[in-house]
Amino acid sequence: MALIPLESNPEVMSKVNRTKIEYKKKNFIHQIGVPSKWILHDVYGLDQELLQMVPRPALALILLYPESEKAQSYNAELEAKIKEEGLEPPKNVFHMQQCVPNACGTVALIHAIVNNLDKIELEDGILKNFYKEAKDLSFAERGKLLINTACDIIDAHEQLAQEGQTPAPQENAPVYYHFVAFVVKDGSLWELDGRKSIPINHGPATEETMLEDAAEVCGQYMERDPEEVRFTMIALVANE
Repeated sequence: MALIPLESNPEVMSKVNRTKIEYKKKNFIHQIGVPSKWILHDVYGLDQELLQMVPRPALALILLYPESEKAQSYNAELEAKIKEEGLEPPKNVFHMQQCVPNACGTVALIHAIVNNLDKIELEDGILKNFYKEAKDLSFAERGKLLINTACDIIDAHEQLAQEGQTPAPQENAPVYYHFVAFVVKDGSLWELDGRKSIPINHGPATEETMLEDAAEVCGQYMERDPEEVRFTMIALVANE
C-alpha cells in the first residue's frame, strides 16, 4: 500500500482564505478535528524579519526537504547512532511510525497537532478517536493503527493530495521529498520523523522561541545540502 504524497501548501492543508480568514470549503486539518482557531501558514525564510511575519502563537513547524544522497546518508548515520546509544523514547512525546510510502505529510501533521493538545482542544471526530486508541501504543503500533483502522484520516489524505497546485503523482510513483515536524515539549525542541525510531532532541527551547529554534535546525538541513533549494516550511499557528 502507498498513498499519494501531499503538497507542502498550507492553502491546501488547511484550506483557509487568509484575506478574509474564512473557510473556502471543508478542509483537512479541520476535517479531522482541529478547531478553526488554528491554521497552517507559510514560513518564507529563516531570517528574523521573515519569521516575524508568521502569526503567533506558533505551535509547530513542518519542514519538507529533498531526499538527496547527502540527506539519506545523514539520516542513516543518525539512525545508526540512535540504535547504538540505545536511547529510550520520551513517554510524553507522541511519535508514530510511517508504515507506508508517501504518508509522511499526514504523519507530520498528526505529530504537530497531537503534541500540542494542551493548547488544541480537538473536536469530536477522526483524530480525537485515533489519539484515544493510539496514545498508549508503541511507535510501530501507532503507525499500524493509522493504516489499519483510521480509514477516515487516510480518506482525507487522499482527497487532499488531489488539491495541490501541481498534478498529483500516482500512488506508487517515487517521491524524493520528506516531511518532518518540530514541536516543543517540556522545555526541549523535538524533531518528529515517522521514519526515525525515536524523536530527536535538539536541546532547550520554549513555546515562545519554538519557531526560531526550529528554523535554526531547518537551516542545518539546508547547510548539509547547499546545492539544493527545494526546501519549504509551514507552521501551525493561531488563526488571525
